[in-house]
Amino acid sequence: MDTVVKRRKRSGGHSGNRRLNNPAVIRQMPWRLPVNTDRPTEPLTEEGIAAIHDGAMRILEEIGIEFLNDEALAIFREAGMTVDGTNVRMGRDFVMEMLGKAPSTFTLTPRNPDRELVMGGKYMLFGNVSSPPNYWSLETGKLPGTSEQCRNLLKLTQYFNCIHFAGGYPVEPIDIHPSVRHLDVLFDKLTLTDKVAHAYSLGAERVEDVMEMIRIACGVTHQEFVAKPRMYTNINSTSPLKHDMPMIDGCLRCIRKGQAVVVSPFTLAGAMAPVTMAGAVAQSIAEALSALALFQYVAPGCASAIGTFTSNVDMKSGAPAFGTPEYMRATQMTGQLARFYGLPLRSSGVCAANIPDGQAMWETSNSLWAAVQSGTNMVYHAAGWLEGGLIASPEKFIMDCEILQMIQRYFEPEITATGPDDIALDAIREVGSSGHFFGIDHTQERYETAFYQPFLADWRNYEAWNLDGAVWTTERAHVMFKRIIESFEEPPMDVAIRDELSAFVERRKAEGGAPTDF
Repeated sequence: MDTVVKRRKRSGGHSGNRRLNNPAVIRQMPWRLPVNTDRPTEPLTEEGIAAIHDGAMRILEEIGIEFLNDEALAIFREAGMTVDGTNVRMGRDFVMEMLGKAPSTFTLTPRNPDRELVMGGKYMLFGNVSSPPNYWSLETGKLPGTSEQCRNLLKLTQYFNCIHFAGGYPVEPIDIHPSVRHLDVLFDKLTLTDKVAHAYSLGAERVEDVMEMIRIACGVTHQEFVAKPRMYTNINSTSPLKHDMPMIDGCLRCIRKGQAVVVSPFTLAGAMAPVTMAGAVAQSIAEALSALALFQYVAPGCASAIGTFTSNVDMKSGAPAFGTPEYMRATQMTGQLARFYGLPLRSSGVCAANIPDGQAMWETSNSLWAAVQSGTNMVYHAAGWLEGGLIASPEKFIMDCEILQMIQRYFEPEITATGPDDIALDAIREVGSSGHFFGIDHTQERYETAFYQPFLADWRNYEAWNLDGAVWTTERAHVMFKRIIESFEEPPMDVAIRDELSAFVERRKAEGGAPTDF
């Protein structure tokens, strides 16, 4: 932070790029559900897929998964699985039969039906950063998250069309007591955004409260709420080979009310999983499938997806590493297995960098393009993630959205169209070998839409950039963040619905919210 401040003073202390004074500079692509038109990258042969599948099945059959949830253990006993204390072993025939009940595609319908999402197939959905305890901006440096910062990041979530769903808390608001934090944040999320929302599976009260709040915000009856998925929960296994009580409980509550679940093991090769990527992926698959088989047994056909969070650690320090070659390959490998099982896939846009610098962007870009290559359907933490998930940053959020827009543009079929106007023989004939294409009609008719137009990147040469204040990317993002927050308008919500939502929050607060340990 000090280095940035000193550098800005040396360059004249400009507070931001003067071009940002023009509101038209913040141009973004319209809301859309991107369709991944590329063939997936598939590093595994058919024999490789079979080997990892067999490894995952043998883990389930011979080693077993610990389920620290009494209800789950009772269900597995009923299903005829081998339950020894908290250890559950299950046969591959049972697992594959259960997976056969899972839909390959499902929809998520938030309070604004125009924001409905399709999860699966070739659709690719991006979400905001979720759950960091800390916040970093050029103005503040690193500090614990607050409710104001959480609201501001939710405003960015709503503002950017390339963000399709509002995941967990974009930063933990430490200034709100944990017993009522979910009530305040979900109220903010449901009033500041109209996109698909998420519930943490951290105790029965939190999950039930969030489902009820989303039902109220959608303006539907209880019967209408359970008739289709309108929200989702995402859980992590406690690697290695363990599922805890509250996360399984939360998923069971969601599927029984028709809502979606995503199971994303957090397997770090060399620490919480084997150091080999095939071993880490096999363990991740086993952990995920054990829970998904449970959910399909309880609620056949329930909306569910498999997640991957397999990466490696820095073997010198033990710290998680993201956006590495190993992370990319593990994501691609898991994509092949997800298609083998017929399940939608979730991955992440993650990095290990501590500030929004070059490292942050190349690691995040690697993670996001691995998501493209793997056929990922839901990209968690696609904007705003730093320090391995310990920091959320508004500048990084905006910088990441530039990448997300570029990915969306990359998918557009007109780039690779090959019709007569695209081959452009008449234009080539008109220019010949001695002219240029700037002024001809073929160019003039297309110049505004021919290429991707950035809202943050500066494509001018050094001299023009320097004369305009020599403002670095992070600084431009900071100015843009301030302007977005200042001009933000909440999406419309019926007054009666808002009042009902507010009354629910106040009532649950008066009842004490959710129990905590402190």
